[in-house]
Amino acid sequence: MTYKTVPFVAKISQKDNSSAVADQLQSLIDGYTSQGWEYLHLENVETNVAATGGCFGIGAQPGYTTNIKIAVFKK
Repeated sequence: MTYKTVPFVAKISQKDNSSAVADQLQSLIDGYTSQGWEYLHLENVETNVAATGGCFGIGAQPGYTTNIKIAVFKK
């Protein structure tokens, strides 16, 4: 069995609603199922983005935690 993971980032405007997000996910799923992949689930991956030091601390950016959605498929 082979697995494929694909990042999923929904892009919506302030006028859109949850249906727009669902449509984008459906489009992603349809694209991969047409290639023979079976959709399994949407996974939430939490990761830390490292801080940047800058020169002598000038322009330094603090680190932060972010969440990434990953669609999982299998063949």
